[in-house]
Amino acid sequence: MTTKPIAPMIIRGEVITDHLIEVGGRGGDLAFLTPDAHRYVDRMPLGHPARLADLYKLSFDDILDYAEALGRQLDLASNRHLQEACELSYLTAPTTPSLVKASYMGLSRMLERGAIVEAVESTVGIQHLEGWVPQRLRDGTELEVRCFGARTLHIVAGNAPGLSLLTILRNMVLRSDAIIKAPSNDPFTALAIARTMIDMAPEHPLTRHLSVAYWKGGDTAFEQRLYQPQNIEKIVAWGGFASLKHVTQYVQPGLELISLDPKRSASIIGRETFASEAGMREAAIRLASDIGALNQKGCVCARVIYAQSGTDAQGIEQLNTFGRYVYEALGQLPDSLSTAPKRYDPGLKAHVDALRLDDEWYRVIGGKDGEGAIIVSQIAEPVSFSTLLDDRTANLVPIDSLDDVMDAVDAYTQTVGVYPESLKNELKNVLPLHGAQRIVSLGYAAAMKWAGPQDAIEPLRRMGKWICNQIASPETTPAPWLRPAVPSAVQAANEPSIQEA
Repeated sequence: MTTKPIAPMIIRGEVITDHLIEVGGRGGDLAFLTPDAHRYVDRMPLGHPARLADLYKLSFDDILDYAEALGRQLDLASNRHLQEACELSYLTAPTTPSLVKASYMGLSRMLERGAIVEAVESTVGIQHLEGWVPQRLRDGTELEVRCFGARTLHIVAGNAPGLSLLTILRNMVLRSDAIIKAPSNDPFTALAIARTMIDMAPEHPLTRHLSVAYWKGGDTAFEQRLYQPQNIEKIVAWGGFASLKHVTQYVQPGLELISLDPKRSASIIGRETFASEAGMREAAIRLASDIGALNQKGCVCARVIYAQSGTDAQGIEQLNTFGRYVYEALGQLPDSLSTAPKRYDPGLKAHVDALRLDDEWYRVIGGKDGEGAIIVSQIAEPVSFSTLLDDRTANLVPIDSLDDVMDAVDAYTQTVGVYPESLKNELKNVLPLHGAQRIVSLGYAAAMKWAGPQDAIEPLRRMGKWICNQIASPETTPAPWLRPAVPSAVQAANEPSIQEA
């Protein structure tokens, strides 16, 4: 009889393997055992927020030292927890083994000291984490501002293992307390990192303020006990529309939702691209990278591409040629970035195969073996199933003018890859007005920079609690209880005139 793997529960430094129940990873390729979260729901919350105090005995340099040490431990070649998690994730992850392994091998780079300093300084500002930052206002008031940590629940996405480590890292630098709900398509990564932290420094405050558990999403009996303001102050939720809509029912005074909701991304290819063979080849490999990265499982990946080839016969023929170049480039990407999909979506494949019968309106390049496909619209319209594009399947749409793109950009548009670079000057002040949240050089869509905003917000700033200390005295600032010798404009406007009196 095959023994099922165990995904333990971690509660602030304690590894729990009791009261196991069987659950299934997403996709049905793996069943595993994990503690029944219902039995531990009352132990998961930190309790009183004053229990964060031990984190404030740490300096930011102490946090950086810990992160660096953890980075050295997160070496796939020597870390047994990561090795086990990586092997199990081959079955649960939406991507193929080579992509999963590449992600695990890159975890330690996320904890490089300089990278952490850069990201924190450019968002929160280290000085706001280390103490009170003063400023003097016009009326003489002294204002001090500091960013404090919070008791936070993280509902993490499972399409990339690095998201679990990013969540843990954000929690550390903010001096917060985290409960991570492990996703069904990546139930092992956060656990492996947490167990490494316990092995490395079991009594360290940063280790003791991390909990990781798996429970089935939508379990209202469980959630109604945990998702309360006396337990947590913020929920950071990644996920699809249905899961995020479900979480909103728990939002109330004292409990804030930070939503990193599902997005779609696109690309814009300027007319200069089609002026030369070299330009088309260059754009093709860049676009292939944006389509194929993570096998198109990320919000950042290109799905519909608007190409300024023109909509006349010559322009369409150029776009068909460009489509072949993109398809060829997809097959040449390194297997650490992209591979043939793990499981080509049968519904999507049915749509793609149906288009093969309609050469007048669409040209399908590839896809017969489930390796991904490029669909070239022969008219200036995307396919009707554009929201389903996945598994390295993208749609090239011809346009005459950049104005034709704007109606396709909306609040669901996350990343827009642009080529050539000079085209950005026409677009970067216009696309955001239509809803685009990130503009990137074509080919770099998956190279997310955590030093910048995400989904048009700054998550690290939102995850903290921003507290102000206001200092004033009658000697420096007009006192509300003292009548000024000369009424202010506001007071004069509000006081009755002699006639009114």
